[in-house]
Amino acid sequence: MKAQRREKKFPVVCVGGSAGGLDAYTRLLQHLPADMGVAIVIVNHLRKVATLLHEILPRYTEMPVELITERLDIQPNHVFIIPEKRDLHILDGEFRLKPISKPRGWPDVITVFMRSLTEHWDGKLIAVIVSGFDGDGAAALCGIQEVGGITIAQKPDTAGQPDMPESAIASGCINFILSPENIAKEIVRISHAESRAE
Repeated sequence: MKAQRREKKFPVVCVGGSAGGLDAYTRLLQHLPADMGVAIVIVNHLRKVATLLHEILPRYTEMPVELITERLDIQPNHVFIIPEKRDLHILDGEFRLKPISKPRGWPDVITVFMRSLTEHWDGKLIAVIVSGFDGDGAAALCGIQEVGGITIAQKPDTAGQPDMPESAIASGCINFILSPENIAKEIVRISHAESRAE
């Protein structure tokens, strides 16, 4: 385990959402075991409102939930939350925060982070798009698949706001369309397959 952590080869699950996302995040986390060896990164696109997810979500998981700070070490069996008004990147196994590159209109923070993962992460990538307005994240999904990652959209009729999952599905680069509970089951299945492959 120590070598694996040093090499940073564990799977990263990027969960992107906005409006209606809280319901999806809680339903997802309630069905994920705390010791499956993956890092969960929740990229909730909020421009102006301070995020409270790091205060709310610990009620739904035994994994530590942390608000991301500059150069924070990414670790398995943790849930990480993007802070507001920031673009999120990954480099050398650490989170990097930059001023939001698209301060007006709909943000594209999910797309920005997913593209950074495809360039700078060696482990398995799982991209999940849940409830939200607009189509953030959709533009990065084909790139996730190109590096061998798995892409999942929340089933639109289980989402409070189906725009983001529908945009993801329309990209043509989605492997699974599932409810939050079944997304959790798929993440567990993938994590078990990855640990067997090591």
